[in-house]
Amino acid sequence: MHLVDYRLTRFQFARDRVIGDSQVRADAANVLALELIADDGAVGLGFAQALFVPMPDLAEIERIFEAEIWPGLDGVAPAALAHRVSRPRGGNQRAPSLPFGEAVQVAVWDLTAKQAGLPLWKLLGGTRSRVRAYASGLDFHLDDSEFVNLFGYADSIGYSAFKIKVGHPDFERDLHRIALLKKHVRNGALVMIDANEAWGAKEALAKLEKIRLAGHDLLWVEDPILRNDYEGLRLLRNGASWTLINSGEYLDATGKRQLMEENATDILNVHGQVTDVMRIGWLAADKGIPVSLGNTFLEVGVHMACALPEVEWLEYSFQNFEHLVEQPMEIKDGHISAPDRPGHGLVLSETARRDWARPQLLPRAALGEAPGNPRQPAPMARA
Repeated sequence: MHLVDYRLTRFQFARDRVIGDSQVRADAANVLALELIADDGAVGLGFAQALFVPMPDLAEIERIFEAEIWPGLDGVAPAALAHRVSRPRGGNQRAPSLPFGEAVQVAVWDLTAKQAGLPLWKLLGGTRSRVRAYASGLDFHLDDSEFVNLFGYADSIGYSAFKIKVGHPDFERDLHRIALLKKHVRNGALVMIDANEAWGAKEALAKLEKIRLAGHDLLWVEDPILRNDYEGLRLLRNGASWTLINSGEYLDATGKRQLMEENATDILNVHGQVTDVMRIGWLAADKGIPVSLGNTFLEVGVHMACALPEVEWLEYSFQNFEHLVEQPMEIKDGHISAPDRPGHGLVLSETARRDWARPQLLPRAALGEAPGNPRQPAPMARA
C-alpha cells in the first residue's frame, strides 16, 4: 500500500451554540476533511479545523497542501509514516501554513490500521474497547438557562461527570455556575472545572480554597494557570491536595514531557495527534501519571484512550460535527466505545460532501442555521 492521491473538502457552517472559555469564543465551524488515497483504493480520513479564523478558499488550501505537505507523502507507505521521527532544524522547525498536522497523522494511522485489518485501538495495543466519557459544555458564554438545558440533557442521557468553564472576572459567577450545575445533575456527580489559564498561581490557590469551603468537591481543575508556570503548578498540587491538577493541553509533546519531568501536574491532558499522543502516553505510563483525552475531532481519540493504560476519561463536548461522517462514535450511558471496524471507523458522509461543502469562503451571515445532530440537546430556551 502506497499513497497515490488525496482529496480535500472544505466545510464551513454555523455552530448550534456559541462555544468558548474565559479567553475565546466561536459561533462557526471551519473544518477541512483530508482523504489520503492509497494505490489499492483504500482511503484514510483526517480532519483539520481552524477554531477562530475561517479557512481560505479550497483552491488556496490545495495549493498549500500540494506545496508543503504532499511531497512528503506521495508514494510513501502509510505504515512507514506512522512512527517516523524527524529532527527539524533551523527554518525547517516550523508549523505548516495551515493546521494539517493532526489531519495527516489521523489519516495515515487510519490507512495503516486498515492495511493490518484491525481497528485502530487494537493496532495501538488496546485490550479494552471503551472508556468513560465526561460531558463538557464549552459553556462560558451560555446564559444560565442554556447552561442548565445543556447539562440537564447530558445528565438525562447517562453522563455522571461534567466539566464546566470558569475564570470569569467576577468569581461569584464561577461559584454560582458550580452550584447551578450540581443542582441540575444527579446526586454524586463528578465535577471538573476548566479555567483556561485565567488565574495566577496564588490567585488559583485562594479561589480553589473558596470553592472547597463552599462545599464543592472537584475531581480536577484544568489549566488553572499558565501552561509553563511549573513552580506555580507545583504550588497548586501541594496546596490544593483535595483536588487534582490537569494540565498540558496547550503544550506540544516536548512541553508535555517537561511538564511531567517538573512534577507539575497530576493528570496529563492530550488531544488528537495519534503518534504524539502515543509517545507521550507511553512516557506518562512509565511515570505513573494519569492521562485524559481532551476534545478530539469526532472523538477519534477514543482509540488512543483505549490503548493507553493511564487513561480513564475522554471529553465529549456536544459539538455539531456528527453530520460529517456516516457513523459517529457510539456514546451510551456515559461511556464511549471504539468501533470494531478496520481503521478508526469514520467515513466521510457523501451527503455532507454534497450539502455542506463550501469551496469558497462565506461570510458568517451567509451560513444559515446550524446542521442538526442526533446527539445534540433540544433547542435551548433563552433566559
